[in-house]
Amino acid sequence: MSEVKNYKEALQHPIFNTIIQASENLQLDSYVIGGFVRDHILQRGTAKDIDIVTVGSGIALAKEVSKLLPHRPKVQIFKTYGTAMLKADDIEIEFVGARKESYSEDSRNPIVENGTLTDDQNRRDFTINALALHLSTKNKGDILDPFNGLEDLQSKIIRTPLNPDITYSDDPLRMMRAIRFATQLNFKIESTSLKAIIDNKDRIKIITKERIVDELHKILLSKKPSIGFKLLEQTGLLAYILPEITALKGIDEVEGQKHKDNFYHSLEVVDNIANNTDNLWLRWAALLHDIGKAPTKRFSKKVGWTFHGHEFVGSKMVFKLFKRLKMPLNDKMKFVQKMVLMSSRPIVIASEVTDSAVRRLVFDAGDYIEQLMTLCEADITTKNPKRFKKYHNNFKIVRQKMIEVEERDHIRNFQPPVTGEEIMTTFNIRPSREIGIIKEAIKEAILEGEIPNEHEAAYEYMIRKGEELGLKNN
Repeated sequence: MSEVKNYKEALQHPIFNTIIQASENLQLDSYVIGGFVRDHILQRGTAKDIDIVTVGSGIALAKEVSKLLPHRPKVQIFKTYGTAMLKADDIEIEFVGARKESYSEDSRNPIVENGTLTDDQNRRDFTINALALHLSTKNKGDILDPFNGLEDLQSKIIRTPLNPDITYSDDPLRMMRAIRFATQLNFKIESTSLKAIIDNKDRIKIITKERIVDELHKILLSKKPSIGFKLLEQTGLLAYILPEITALKGIDEVEGQKHKDNFYHSLEVVDNIANNTDNLWLRWAALLHDIGKAPTKRFSKKVGWTFHGHEFVGSKMVFKLFKRLKMPLNDKMKFVQKMVLMSSRPIVIASEVTDSAVRRLVFDAGDYIEQLMTLCEADITTKNPKRFKKYHNNFKIVRQKMIEVEERDHIRNFQPPVTGEEIMTTFNIRPSREIGIIKEAIKEAILEGEIPNEHEAAYEYMIRKGEELGLKNN
């Protein structure tokens, strides 16, 4: 008989003693299960959410726990799922009665029946999430590990407790979760389980876009997102979810001329940017920055492979992608569009850094200039050390020039030094197209460095431009 391992140190928070007391008051067997146990063993930091399973009513247990706590926290009840939730200090605790589940072919929502702890562990997605710790005075912290989850944690393996074909077919979101955990934990998906994902990939179509996007966000926010996207591509899931990305895969060759594989390049860019920012939407921009290259790819005998206008096409594709995945069509989407549209601008000006080009870059990027530069620096994926150093040095020059131009010309939050009202008063005219022409001419003159961004210079320029348009200065 194997030795029983005890993880009493995981249950030091006072809330566990309260749950034990409440369970014994109601004569229920209760356990902490899932992610809290897994992350404690992996030493992944202090969990902010805890799952409690009890052989009986989870709702009754939650209410009893609330009674025993001095501040009597509110219990949120979800009768449909037989679950309840409360907050104690900064920890969110979910209570559920042990249950067994069965599924129909066209839905991931199970038919639920009361069950034993064994039934509840059987329904868990992965062995590492089926680990449970006793919550009782006598056996506090003893671990229940029916599927060798501890061994899989040590071996860094993602494996389903039961037949993976059934596990993934029943709830296809688990395929995304397997890949997400493999990415976050840097684990490998066990070979039988990986094959089952490939075999069941088309089942992902019954999952709501919102749930899929939630998993994509977690993959993108991981330390090395490329692990997840390579697995999504390998299993065939990516073609269902983000066909714009899989379209970038492969290298074409004509007359001995090749282009780089833009799929793997995009993943490198995402990994690079993940080293510098936790901004989810900037990571999305890194993933999507080249999606316009697939539809714009052309071969010319004179210049080889071209992708003319891929940034503009890509920014339009961002809108369609967000809409299809039911992602927010708001400022976040517009930010990603802007980053994709401008993703090549700093690269283009880096070879010849002129004041006017930098002024226009800062003007067009506005408050997002730092994020744009971070994206462009992440876009350097050359393996040639000399080129790598040269490109980064060029971006340093661009950054320095940005500082100089901004200090002198205040372009970032540009406000016209001459207002429309002032133009109307000066020339005694009503609202008309001439006002727009003059304001645009002043802006262009400032960006080109013809005049400084100051009222006096802009006013004089306004007078000259007005006279050219046949307007008379009062």
